[in-house]
Amino acid sequence: MCGIAGLVGHENYEFPLQAMLQSQVHRGPDFTGIYYDKNFAALGHNRLSIIDLSSQANQPFTDYSKRYYIVFNGEIYNYLELKETLKNEYDFKTQSDTEVLLALYIKYGKSCLNMLNGMFSFAIWDTKEKTLFAVRDRFGVKPFYYHHNASTFVFSSEIKAIHKSGVNKKPNQNIWNHYFINGSYGLPNETFWEDIYQLPAGHFLELKNGDLTITEWYDFVDQIAKHPQINNYSEAKEIYSSLLFDSVKLRFRADVPVGFNISGGLDSSALLALVNQSQVNTNKIEAFTFYTNDERYDELPWVKQMISHYNNPLNEVLLVAKEVPELSNFISDFQDEPFGGIPTLAYSKLFKTAKNKGIKVLLDGQGMDEQLAGYDYYSSNLQATIQGVTESPFKPQIINVTSSDEIVKHQYPKPFNNNVQNLQYRDLFYTKIPRALRFNDRVSMAYSTELREPFLDYRLVEFGFSLPIEFKIKGQQNKRILRDVISKYVPQSISYAPKRPLQTPQREWLSEDLKEFVEMHINKIKSSNYASWFNMGEIDKEWNSYLKGNNQSSFHIWQLVNFSLLLS
Repeated sequence: MCGIAGLVGHENYEFPLQAMLQSQVHRGPDFTGIYYDKNFAALGHNRLSIIDLSSQANQPFTDYSKRYYIVFNGEIYNYLELKETLKNEYDFKTQSDTEVLLALYIKYGKSCLNMLNGMFSFAIWDTKEKTLFAVRDRFGVKPFYYHHNASTFVFSSEIKAIHKSGVNKKPNQNIWNHYFINGSYGLPNETFWEDIYQLPAGHFLELKNGDLTITEWYDFVDQIAKHPQINNYSEAKEIYSSLLFDSVKLRFRADVPVGFNISGGLDSSALLALVNQSQVNTNKIEAFTFYTNDERYDELPWVKQMISHYNNPLNEVLLVAKEVPELSNFISDFQDEPFGGIPTLAYSKLFKTAKNKGIKVLLDGQGMDEQLAGYDYYSSNLQATIQGVTESPFKPQIINVTSSDEIVKHQYPKPFNNNVQNLQYRDLFYTKIPRALRFNDRVSMAYSTELREPFLDYRLVEFGFSLPIEFKIKGQQNKRILRDVISKYVPQSISYAPKRPLQTPQREWLSEDLKEFVEMHINKIKSSNYASWFNMGEIDKEWNSYLKGNNQSSFHIWQLVNFSLLLS
């Protein structure tokens, strides 16, 4: 995992590119490289060495002809198998997946994308045609941001790098309104900053003579339509089990130590079991979990129960309320956009702990709920927004909206003929997964640590998504097939335990230990250049109501903190 950046059509690109790379050096502190194609383009790369630690694998990387230059962020997990198919026609000089990726592109062009199993965003500059080709992986695990005007195209792994190139730092009021009114963390192609966009997941872009085209290369709906329907449950379990094990095995490919994050839930239990069943010397594979010393929310007892069946060293990482003010400022600087609150802060400490122990790669269990309809509202067909909350967590009245168009709730596509799959599709591509991936990429990269998502292996997602609903939900039991598969490796008290949403004492902390912290940020908003965006009377009303105990949801309070952190 690394950082990429570049400029095309920029006459004086040396200084801005250096500033861009410096702003995201945390993504790759091992080496920073730059390639210039004079008067046309410049590519830059921050390297975090994971596979092939030698200097030969540094980037920007070029082929033997020096026609193509690539900057690549991510991992191609099946690179060894792909390399084998090219061994008779390409003389590889490194052991890196970067070289395999470039060789595939040279031979197959865009069609190579369907061969890749990995997380990736990359850009390839063709020095002959003077064209840029850039790609983002199927589910958007790796970021790709860009700015385009009449004379210049700028791209990077993080928004702050684009601002360093000279693009004005101006908030996108429409996206902020959506955030406060609908709880949206952005749209597939937009960001919270004007004139800065993100390449949507599963898309590529081409830039030639200043003209930009964006094309979808991964059509998830089409893939599901083509997917063979399996109606035999025993057969489905066997295939799903095989895919689970293979997805974890592939994500242990690294030339540096690998660990994993766990909570007390089913998905973490599955990850724990799969790691221990698929790897050797598991007593050296470390696990990481966080707790807050609040028995109402902490999952530490469940985690200890789970891990007692194995020999993995467990790192217990504590977050206390007094750490939140300083840590929230630190993490906000890396996020560049609103983030998910105290759980994200706690999660960030896992990566800090891993880094301090010399572990460069961590796995986690993101993506299982979306592929197997694991949330409560899938089985009830209720479009609840936050688990355990019966009233709306959003308070649109705090925003001064100048246009009725601003308050229209975003309508997500419904390409499938049943409501459950449409909810899964929404969560995969528009809501839960995009925001979780962004939160997690930034907090892992803040500590120069790579995060891998085995349960977002596209083969696993497509297979799980396409299964008959009765294979996913049976009565009140969700994720049926996963529970049945892992029951061979963990006690039934774990494999068939009810779903427990990951929680922290955020509601209580914001009104008690962090009361002054919240009020400081509310006052910052009132004195900021953006005070006119808000109805201050409604903000005071909501805050006073919250302090009096109307605190079933703290989301709207954290929204204000987020805004102040980024813009005040």
